[in-house]
Amino acid sequence: MTLSNENEAPRKLEGKFQARVVCFILGLGSLVAWSSMLTVGDYYYTLFPRYHPSRVLTLVYQPFALGTMAILTYNESRINTRLRNLIGYSLFSVGTLLLFVFVATSGKGGIGPYIVVCLLSACFGIADAHVQGGMVGDLSYMCPEFIQSFFAGLAASGALASGLRLVTKVGFENSKNGLGKGTMLFFAISTVFEFFCIILYAFYFPKLSIVKYYRSKAALEGSKTVSADLAAAGIHDQTNQQVEFDAKNLERLSNKQLFLQNIDLAADLFLIYVLTLSIFPGFLYENTGSHQLGTWYPLVLIAMYNVLDLISRYIPLIKCLTLESRKGLVIAVVSRFVLIPAFYFTAKYGDQGWMIMLVSFLGLTNGYLTVCVFTMAPKGYKGPEQNALGNLLVLFLFSGIFAGVALDWLWLIGKSGF
Repeated sequence: MTLSNENEAPRKLEGKFQARVVCFILGLGSLVAWSSMLTVGDYYYTLFPRYHPSRVLTLVYQPFALGTMAILTYNESRINTRLRNLIGYSLFSVGTLLLFVFVATSGKGGIGPYIVVCLLSACFGIADAHVQGGMVGDLSYMCPEFIQSFFAGLAASGALASGLRLVTKVGFENSKNGLGKGTMLFFAISTVFEFFCIILYAFYFPKLSIVKYYRSKAALEGSKTVSADLAAAGIHDQTNQQVEFDAKNLERLSNKQLFLQNIDLAADLFLIYVLTLSIFPGFLYENTGSHQLGTWYPLVLIAMYNVLDLISRYIPLIKCLTLESRKGLVIAVVSRFVLIPAFYFTAKYGDQGWMIMLVSFLGLTNGYLTVCVFTMAPKGYKGPEQNALGNLLVLFLFSGIFAGVALDWLWLIGKSGF
């Protein structure tokens, strides 16, 4: 099959539902490994009670994710997207497998095992930069529903991880070394799922008709990052022999120009994740006190955040509930910062019901605003520009996460364990 300029959309748009399901699964797979690390926080606090694992692991993860993402964003137009995503999913698979081996063979506290876990956290950061930037850039020149499904999958990874963690905690709570056994099962399931994502992305996704259509269209607009994916689908780039291109049509905006035109959306993503990560998950594990739920309390809070984050990412599919105003997005994002004093006073004076409500609202606004930004941004650009813009926005998302993780430590000022 060769590239063509003809309008073949009616035939090639077959498989839209299948593509959305695959995007959801790939989104889930791109964060399920990291969500697994966060969700077994109770296990890490048993092994490493003095080292603030929920905060430190996130702080280790983010510099590697941000640094790798910055390099990949700068070079995105020259990078083989297919190879980039496969490397990312492979790193996730190997990392979760090594965590399973660590829990099965060691499972002991101390600084040595803690460093091993931190190194695996850094590995997940590198993998996340490969996959999340690569997939978002790739999906940005396809239909908006694909990006929505991918980000819904990201949120589902947290919800799935929380659900599995609650199940394993119930199933092994009363057995000998129940916490360790539950964690082993948890990582085993995650490892199998990551291998499944590799197979799905490498062999099934590229051959869907609608995916081939959008990638062929991007190639005709000058994108070089899709060549390997098109080859995997049996499409050989013979554009130069078939189509005489107007040089002006192949010109694309530079990354600087794209950034200046979308600086408000980049700032939105930065601020969304600064706030979210300054509260989740470190504050929820260490600053919410003791309540009737006991050791279940932080797990319930994490689960409520993840579930509402997932649900909210489907709200923009309802046209009348989609926030399409750039000014409206800025106002909504800035307004979320009232949650900081709300969480402080609720942790100090409120009961667990109020805290659960606040955490639910945090997840609800995080998911909704994220999808609104990413589905709005690519409109009006050509394929190569949409890919570049997707990578730029993910870079600012990662920057916000990194800043939020660093600011999260401020909650510990004045505490004896600081």
